[in-house]
Amino acid sequence: MENKPHVHVTAGIIWRQDGCLLITRRPEGRHLSGFWEFPGGKQEGHESLEDCIAREIKEELGLEIKVAHHLLSVPYEYDVKRITLHVFHCLSTEGQPRPLEGQDMRWIQLDEISRYAFPPADRKVIQFLTHSTYLSKHRKS
Repeated sequence: MENKPHVHVTAGIIWRQDGCLLITRRPEGRHLSGFWEFPGGKQEGHESLEDCIAREIKEELGLEIKVAHHLLSVPYEYDVKRITLHVFHCLSTEGQPRPLEGQDMRWIQLDEISRYAFPPADRKVIQFLTHSTYLSKHRKS
C-alpha cells in the first residue's frame, strides 16, 4: 500500500525538578495499547505543532506547559499509516499531571527507562535522550 495516510504526532519531554521525566502508558483498546510513551498526540487541522503538544498535554494530563523548543522529528512507518513524531522540550507551568484519559503515568529517572516497553518511534527518542548533549543541558531546567 503505497498511499498510506501520513499523520503528524507530537510528544513532550517533561522534566521534574528532581531530574525525573514523565511517561504515560497507552490505554487498552488503542493502537499500541500497553506501551509506554512520552505524552502527546495527533496534530489536528491547521494547528501548529507547538499548539498541538500544549493541547494534548492539557487534555490528557490537565497540565499547562510552555513549549521550550523542538528537539527532533522521527519518521516511522506502520502497516497502515506513516507518522512523523515531533518531540519538544516542555516546561510545566501550572498544575500537577493527572491521567485524565485513564492511562497510567509515572515519573522516572532516565536510567530506569529500559524497564518500560516503548514503541519503535519512541525508542529512537530514548536513543536521542541518552546519546546527546541534550541531557546535560536540559535535564534539570
